[in-house]
Amino acid sequence: MVVRVAQVVAPTEAEGPGHRFAVWVQGCPLRCPGCCNPEMFPEEGGTVVAAEELARRAIETVGIEGVSLLGGEPFAQAPGCASFAQLVREAGLSVMVFTGYTMGELESRRADPGVGELLSACDLLVDGRFERDLVDTSRRWIGSSNQVCHFPSARYSPDDPRFAMPNTAELRLSGGTLTMNGWPGLVPDLRRRRRTG
Repeated sequence: MVVRVAQVVAPTEAEGPGHRFAVWVQGCPLRCPGCCNPEMFPEEGGTVVAAEELARRAIETVGIEGVSLLGGEPFAQAPGCASFAQLVREAGLSVMVFTGYTMGELESRRADPGVGELLSACDLLVDGRFERDLVDTSRRWIGSSNQVCHFPSARYSPDDPRFAMPNTAELRLSGGTLTMNGWPGLVPDLRRRRRTG
């Protein structure tokens, strides 16, 4: 199994609880208006990585609590993402998935290749399309107020105080390139300010 990867950031604290190995997949059929990652919409691009190799890299990353799958759309690559998620979970890491699909949509597709397996490997799942008119700054790791954080395993609880913190963003400068990850509502806001300011 393979995953078409747009970007990896590790470690990060802006993409789920604790320090995490975050994988942005390339390709998204949903293409939410206002998405902070429109460059990840096309299925072409990114780098094709074997799920086993990606899992090895995550498992060897010192001091992380888990992995986060974002995009793009992880369920558009459900078989490869499921294989990756199962391998890291077997190694003791938690798995968080951000998806534009709702839980109801995913449950109705549980029989599709990889969908049921990826759902079964999740410890946390944030669902729902990003709605730029419903930006939510009050809940951590949530982009818009229509999105819901699901707790399919006992590994995390909604009572965990980390879930009540406001959203954050991280900036990294490497080789002359500045990247930002974290709160998606910040990107459209920065774009509006750049145009008007």
